[in-house]
Amino acid sequence: MLKKNRKGYLYLLPAILILGIFVFYPIINTIIFSFDETKAKGFVFGFGSYKYLFQDKRFIQSLFNTVIYAAIVPALSVIISLLIANALANIKNEKVRGMFQSIYFLPYVTSLVAIGIVWSWLFNSEYGIINFILGKVGISPINWLNDPKYAMIALIIFAVWKSLAFNTLILTTGIASINPQYYQAAKIDQATSGTIFRKITVKLVSPMIAYTYVISLIAAFKVYTEVYVLFGGRTLDGAVSTVVRYIIDRFYGDQDFPLAFAASVVLLIIILTVTLVQKTVARNKIHY
Repeated sequence: MLKKNRKGYLYLLPAILILGIFVFYPIINTIIFSFDETKAKGFVFGFGSYKYLFQDKRFIQSLFNTVIYAAIVPALSVIISLLIANALANIKNEKVRGMFQSIYFLPYVTSLVAIGIVWSWLFNSEYGIINFILGKVGISPINWLNDPKYAMIALIIFAVWKSLAFNTLILTTGIASINPQYYQAAKIDQATSGTIFRKITVKLVSPMIAYTYVISLIAAFKVYTEVYVLFGGRTLDGAVSTVVRYIIDRFYGDQDFPLAFAASVVLLIIILTVTLVQKTVARNKIHY
């Protein structure tokens, strides 16, 4: 028995070493140096970086933007993905279903930079197709990518669309794995489509719904690339600044390393807390 355990530990050793070197060691160092107040050689323990952080309007704005983004994008993405996955599952023709699945999965394998360029054109205030459609219903053109009032809305639309591909793929697989006898029994009982969807589909794929939501939520708190490719690195006076952008600006721009480390620790705590709370709340709501 002991030899078998040793063999198992040996198999785990490479993964443990990689995690230790590239994950846990940097995290521990980040936490330690976030308390450094020298901003130079040496180390002086203190809470100065954290005190300044929560007095910095740029960080507060970035944190607010990130929370708004994380509250909206994952929820919208999972709901829309579930509806799309359910619609795909109800297509009887396998060739047609496969074609639509390929179309929905295309954004996942396409470069984010290329997608950002396309959406920059779609959001263009002068010749973008979105303003063209809005103009047909009597709405004046909106300067999506330059007006701070609408920038976050544009970012959310872009982010939701981008995340649909992966979530739809996962949920489609989950729905396809449901035993057809459940649906047959529900139809015999003359259950409506809405009832079947709520009582069978949603309930039986709830583990995958929870998985896609948690993954989307963690990604939402780390959002950066989407902002960069859509707005070309601009923050529009902080309207689309995020915590990750704040960390990068403090680390590479101001070279205020302790402040960047402190912001990283705050972000880590937020992600861990939200994830643990979500898992605890969902534990009794998910059908396994």
